[in-house]
Amino acid sequence: MKVVVNGALGRMGQALLRLIADKKHGAVLAAAVDCASECEEVLQSLDEFDGVADVIIDFTNHAGTSELLSYSVANNIPLVICTTGHTEDELAEIEEASDDIPIFHSANMSLGVAALADLARKAAALFPDADIEIVEKHHNQKLDAPSGTALMIANKIKEERENATYIYGRGGHRKREKNEIGIHAIRMGNVIGEHEVMINTGNETITLKHEAHDRSLFADGALSAAEFIVNMPNGLYSMDDIIRNNK
Repeated sequence: MKVVVNGALGRMGQALLRLIADKKHGAVLAAAVDCASECEEVLQSLDEFDGVADVIIDFTNHAGTSELLSYSVANNIPLVICTTGHTEDELAEIEEASDDIPIFHSANMSLGVAALADLARKAAALFPDADIEIVEKHHNQKLDAPSGTALMIANKIKEERENATYIYGRGGHRKREKNEIGIHAIRMGNVIGEHEVMINTGNETITLKHEAHDRSLFADGALSAAEFIVNMPNGLYSMDDIIRNNK
């Protein structure tokens, strides 16, 4: 599996390159790309690459979505999008492009987080009147809040609670409404990523938690996603598809 790493000089790009160097998931490096590159070994843009690749893994920024999709579609290369913070227009672009190529898009590349989100959905169904709060913690350099992962978990819960509304943090002077899902962001130090879901029925509390210990977790998940979609038909895929495939 020949992989183009887009965003190769970032923390996640570097973690991904280390796994590819170890030939994880049978991956070999087709090209490393990063707009901040000042060396010959790393290309400054995807347009500079004219070799053969089986998949592109993107760990850049959502602002480059249009350019990324245009290149991938024009060159018929499957794409794994690992960035977060996409606008509604960018998400629509991703969905439209998936008519032409296989695209894997997830706010979090951890299979463990996908399992957590599915468990949270099941708990919401089992306890329809329970209060649910989500707390996420990340390092102090993270740009988006709440995290894309926290929103992914909340959206999973909303599959069972169609009338749910999201409250980002809490302030003011009012009581909690029944259909609220509270989402709270904490930024400090070098925390890689923690997500906790609390379901309180009034009589008991169920707590579901995922904690990332090393960034290589997400790089490994990205390679798993790449391996999954390389031979898939055109369409939009997520961690849910990997979970269903492993049942």
